[in-house]
Amino acid sequence: MAADLTTTFTGIRFDNPFLLASAPPTESESNIMRAFEAGWGGVVTKTVGLHPVVNVKGPKTKFLRADAESYKLSMKRRPNTALHSSWNWELISDKTIDWWLPRIENIKKAYPNKVLIASIMAGSGNDKELHNWQELAKAVQERGADGIELNFSCPHMDRVDMGSNVGKDKVLCSVVTMAVKEVAKIPVWVKLTPATANIVEEAEASFRGGADAISSSNTFPSLPLIDLETLEFEMNVEGYVSSGGLGGPAILPLSLAKMSQLTRAFPDKAFSGIGGVATFEHALNYFLLGCGTVQVCTAAMLDSAIGPNVIKALNGGMAEFMERRGYANLEEFRGMRRDRIVPHSQIKRPDQLEYHGGYQDEAVEGYAKPEVPVTA
Repeated sequence: MAADLTTTFTGIRFDNPFLLASAPPTESESNIMRAFEAGWGGVVTKTVGLHPVVNVKGPKTKFLRADAESYKLSMKRRPNTALHSSWNWELISDKTIDWWLPRIENIKKAYPNKVLIASIMAGSGNDKELHNWQELAKAVQERGADGIELNFSCPHMDRVDMGSNVGKDKVLCSVVTMAVKEVAKIPVWVKLTPATANIVEEAEASFRGGADAISSSNTFPSLPLIDLETLEFEMNVEGYVSSGGLGGPAILPLSLAKMSQLTRAFPDKAFSGIGGVATFEHALNYFLLGCGTVQVCTAAMLDSAIGPNVIKALNGGMAEFMERRGYANLEEFRGMRRDRIVPHSQIKRPDQLEYHGGYQDEAVEGYAKPEVPVTA
């Protein structure tokens, strides 16, 4: 029996549960159309605001690589390395809502059966800013967007009422979500930042405001490394740098930990997993924790900008997995390993006679060799 990769998430039918995340790969009409041609189940647009945004001078994204034979990490391209992470300080789209609206309409006319989610952002400090959120939401849904993703997660916004500064404030999460839901006729997803003490609190506030799903996580706040020879940050503008976002393989375990908190706290809610996904094996972690869709960025950027080989491998891996295991659809294994994550106190300890004060009975990687007992 052929595997059925289709899924319904927040009432929207997807050909497959793999989406391009809101990021550089989704910054233009041509990229989004190429992504749909390549086979992605959905695309989340680069975040759209009402006003023009000017990005930093020079490169906005670079990739940190690790040497195969040493601990060296550097953004410098060199042989015999593996991708460690991406680092970016790119802001939201530098195109205004007026630029985006006809393009959203064109994309949906060209691909009516593909899913297009519009990512939006405004401020949140007063009623005018809440009205801006509503204006953005109404505009994108009128042009055919299938859903809306609220960006509460951009890690490098200077304004205290935008981006991850909203995602760290449960009151703002609730208020902004509620304002958008007042005008939205399509599903509303909330994209949260991982840079918070307890992401469950912000998720609960977003659900209280009416969110149909939570997307987690955005990139982690971070700095580029300093070059040994020049003593300059590897990514800088005229010697200066600000905090940016770390993504890619390095954040996969971190993002999974955040997602597990969410899906265990709200097992009946909808979640879209983000962070470190390049292969189906990576994506499977999110599904087994309870996610209904998974979003990809870094791996796609390094594969012709929109990931034609990545989505082919994701779909192929999922089909092979489902057919081998006898699963008819995603729902048969979604959340299967969520209940295996428990408080540390519930992890079994050894019997008293088996305990040796922290020393191992045999040599274990990362530990000193066992001490030889002293005999009389």
